[in-house]
Amino acid sequence: MTAENDGAGQTPEADDPFGYLYRQQGGDGSTVQQPATPRRSYNQVRTVGERQYGGPRTQQTAGYGQQPNAHYAAPETMTGGRAVTQQHPAQGDDGYGHRGGRGARGGSRNGLLVGAIAVVAAVVVGIGAAIYFNSGGSDKADTGGPASVGGDAQGGGKDKADSKKLRKGQLVGKKQDAASLALGGGAAAAGDIPNAQSKNGNYVAAMNNPGASATWTVNDVPKSGAYTLFVRYGVPGEDADSTLTVNGQPRQQPLNMANFGDAKKGEWDKGWTVTFAWVDLKEGQNSFKISCEQGNKCNFNLDQLWLKAGKVER
Repeated sequence: MTAENDGAGQTPEADDPFGYLYRQQGGDGSTVQQPATPRRSYNQVRTVGERQYGGPRTQQTAGYGQQPNAHYAAPETMTGGRAVTQQHPAQGDDGYGHRGGRGARGGSRNGLLVGAIAVVAAVVVGIGAAIYFNSGGSDKADTGGPASVGGDAQGGGKDKADSKKLRKGQLVGKKQDAASLALGGGAAAAGDIPNAQSKNGNYVAAMNNPGASATWTVNDVPKSGAYTLFVRYGVPGEDADSTLTVNGQPRQQPLNMANFGDAKKGEWDKGWTVTFAWVDLKEGQNSFKISCEQGNKCNFNLDQLWLKAGKVER
């Protein structure tokens, strides 16, 4: 027995089924051992295409039109004498333990398509909503709906909105020249006495005639409440008074037109001064008439009138 033979005893050559691999055929059909050819173990001699895993295996052959398994390797070429065959992922396996195949890829494509359609639909809905609400906001503004910042619902603007929030002593409107008022009963504009503050120095004279009057109509009183009417007048160094009528109702107490400037008698140019009266007004239009009525001391001239919010003295 050779060193490579692992049998219990030497096997006769005639019984060696693989002897043809290392013996030559003689002319008479007998086999002759090849010189210098070492006899090998039964277990190590393999025909190409034959392998064993604990038992005999049949030789793999390729039929017509088929290719032999290109991934086959002889067991002797593998570490440990075991053949390792390359395994291919079956259909539906991506080689990393993930199942799917064509059906999975088709599902992925369908999922991506559905997602894309959903995104496009969301964008279209968002654009439509923006257009709808923007146009709706414009319609509301045009039809008297909520106004934009800086104005009120009636479009009066910020000034009118702020006028609703009058603080005490705030001037309502602007000062009114007496010469521009509605005059009656002989009252007339004049301008020969200096120091009048009306435009061009004009004022209302001849108020000492019974029935003489000057009427101021205010159209934009912002809200109902208490106000103070101021009257700038001039006297010739002596006290005077008149009748104040508010919205057609004469006041029982005369309008005090005393010589607050302490002018000397006859000094009309130094007798210009200011008086006031607290009045209750309604929102919107109100009228004030200063007149010379029976029982009044009417030796005075009218220069200007103005209105302030609340009950104030200056």
